[in-house]
Amino acid sequence: MADSDGRAAKDDAADGFPVSALSPFRYPVFRNIWSASLVSNLGGQIQAVGAAWTMVSIAASPHMVALVQSSMSLPILLLSLFAGALADNIDRRRILVAAQASMLVVSTTLAVCAWTGAITPWLLLSFTFLIGCAGAFNAPAWQATVGEMVPRVQVASAITLNGAGFNIARSVGPAIGGAVVAAAGAKMAFTLNALSAVGLVTVLARWRPPQEKRTLPPESLGVAIASGVRYVAMSPAIGVVLLRSAVFGLAGSAIMALMPLVPGHLIGGGPLTYGLLLGSFGVGAVGSAIGAARLRKALSTEAIVRCASVGFALATAGLGVSTHLATSMLALVFGGAGWVLALSTFNVAVQMSAPRWVVARALSIYQMATFGGMAGGSWLWGVVATNWSVGTALLSASPLMLAGAALGFWKQLAQAEALNLDPLRQWTAPTTAVPVEARTGPVIITVEYTVREEDATEFLAAMAESRRIRRRDGALNWRLMRDLADPQLWFERYETPTWLDYIRLNNRLTQDDAAIRARVRALHRGDDVLRVRRMIEMQTGEPAREREQTPEIDEALTDPTRGS
Repeated sequence: MADSDGRAAKDDAADGFPVSALSPFRYPVFRNIWSASLVSNLGGQIQAVGAAWTMVSIAASPHMVALVQSSMSLPILLLSLFAGALADNIDRRRILVAAQASMLVVSTTLAVCAWTGAITPWLLLSFTFLIGCAGAFNAPAWQATVGEMVPRVQVASAITLNGAGFNIARSVGPAIGGAVVAAAGAKMAFTLNALSAVGLVTVLARWRPPQEKRTLPPESLGVAIASGVRYVAMSPAIGVVLLRSAVFGLAGSAIMALMPLVPGHLIGGGPLTYGLLLGSFGVGAVGSAIGAARLRKALSTEAIVRCASVGFALATAGLGVSTHLATSMLALVFGGAGWVLALSTFNVAVQMSAPRWVVARALSIYQMATFGGMAGGSWLWGVVATNWSVGTALLSASPLMLAGAALGFWKQLAQAEALNLDPLRQWTAPTTAVPVEARTGPVIITVEYTVREEDATEFLAAMAESRRIRRRDGALNWRLMRDLADPQLWFERYETPTWLDYIRLNNRLTQDDAAIRARVRALHRGDDVLRVRRMIEMQTGEPAREREQTPEIDEALTDPTRGS
């Protein structure tokens, strides 16, 4: 974590600084990037009004209007995992600069096409898709970087402030966008969006966070993606977040996708009315963001999401039946509050459930679930609105959101804030009599336990959790075996593809994982030191190769304690 002058930010627990809704602003690097992002998001909201209203003007089908939302959500579904793997393996600041610069180029090109009158429905969708692609690469790196800007105790507040910043832009930007579109046309909205990105690109380019020295080389892209998917698949708490966020995105996308049609189809009005509706949504979102810190102290994660889902469901139904601007605006205030509360809570839950080495990949998979639901929902509600009506589509989405809230009785969100996912740092690579290279493998590991028969049931339960942790961190073909001659003798066996993967696996253990290791160790009644055997698979008839290492790999093999 770094301050704007490159100095590491101290943990607030050390200086007694209280955690509050606004306390992350104490860190200049967060404050500067947040401010520049606010301006950029403001331009993005102005551009969104221009894009949506342009599509309403040039395409008569509600389905095409809804596809504007899908075209921005679909890239996140397609590219987020790839982007998350990159963000966990290379400099996240460079990814952010490249993504924001790409948005600037695409936005500028869109503005030029608008000024020259070359915009068509499919060209507009193509530009919004490209902006969505840049956003897909930006989002995992941006969200994972929050933990480098502020201490862990401030992460939840910082995430909420990021959501508040976006929704401040949402509350002001649409009204400005509606006025700009009404006065100067969509082409001016596209131009303002291009100009608004310049500040964020500049701030990110000037930021120089301290780089932690890597003692292990980065994983290849394919391996990194597989590692991220495996970690999430073997983390039940994150799996529940993915399920709940996908349902929320599917149902919640009805308001986001169909709001451009509400003025003309339900209450009457033009761009200014549309801007006021979006502004009301943003006002509710900002209000909930300000109160989120207090809510997290008073309510559980599950309770917050249930309340937010019920509020959003009522707002969706209210918008679907309302024929008056004031009533629709009031419904959207509650909708905006539910939207930011739920999504920021999902985001916090994922970040607090994943260690730093895989956090961007976990966030990218979360975004795939959420925006995949939004992309599918935008298409679904667009079809319903085309074949029936906009009001019918909104009313149909409301019970689905209520079903998402009821899902919490079966799949409840965990309280992840109490987890300590810092590296355990207790493992040292053993010396080997047989020379090994980083790529030596497969490596087979066996661990011998002596367990009393009366402790066998408890031992099996503990080993089930140990199995999950081993597999989550990269172990393959995990097995637990019992000796037929000695019923107290048990063997844990697993493999890693290479010796380097074995080092990675052991360095991925967290402080929380230590509890299950201690539980297993307490049931062992044999020698004080567990008997561990590490073996490599050998092919018969082949001479042993000389050990060849690069200095980087040599350092990793001799001093791997700092992790991957």
